Amino acid sequence: MTARAVKANSDAPKAPSPWHNPSAVLTLALVTIIGLAMDLASKWLAFRTVAGEPQIISRQDVLQSSMLSELIDVHEPVTIVEHVLSFSLVLNPGAVFGLGAGRRLVFITFTLAALAFGLWMFGAWTRRGDRLAHAAIGLLLAGGLGNLYDRIRFACVRDFIHPLPGIKMPFGWRNPLDGGRELWPYVSNIADLILLVGIGLLMIFLWRGGRKSSSHADR
Repeated sequence: MTARAVKANSDAPKAPSPWHNPSAVLTLALVTIIGLAMDLASKWLAFRTVAGEPQIISRQDVLQSSMLSELIDVHEPVTIVEHVLSFSLVLNPGAVFGLGAGRRLVFITFTLAALAFGLWMFGAWTRRGDRLAHAAIGLLLAGGLGNLYDRIRFACVRDFIHPLPGIKMPFGWRNPLDGGRELWPYVSNIADLILLVGIGLLMIFLWRGGRKSSSHADR
């Protein structure tokens, strides 16, 4: 590349930031708000109906308890689709799959950093026409905020969604994470689902060309 070409590239105007585009900001904000509302509303409803009686969880009780399962009434799972989906109330003191229990401050700090990174990614890594990426980042923000709210408000995360209940590992295999026979023993929530969908949409965006293609579109 010649010196003239380098200078021409350096003098070329930068693509406008999506922060300056009302439509892009609106997409991010709406997806984040709707996703967060869905998560918090579903947790509220689940903890008031699934166990038969409302389960009132307080931060003080969680911090003083050595076994969080004792804070929830014993109840039968509510089957939505047999062997596909059921609802069962669980208080998760850790991260994904209950890993890292007791490290609340670490998870809160990590989540705040991840949210800040998501906002930076929206402004620096996407362009005003990248609606798929904006929606994906909004889902990531919504999922992170939903579980962050739980960790700050309750000192744990409220879970209730159990996919594939009762399905066993084939050939006598055991789950490497918990050593049991159940294929998916983990209970999660809408925030976790939203996070997975957001990651999937970001992967699709990158597969379709990501920032490179959007940069050409802005020229």
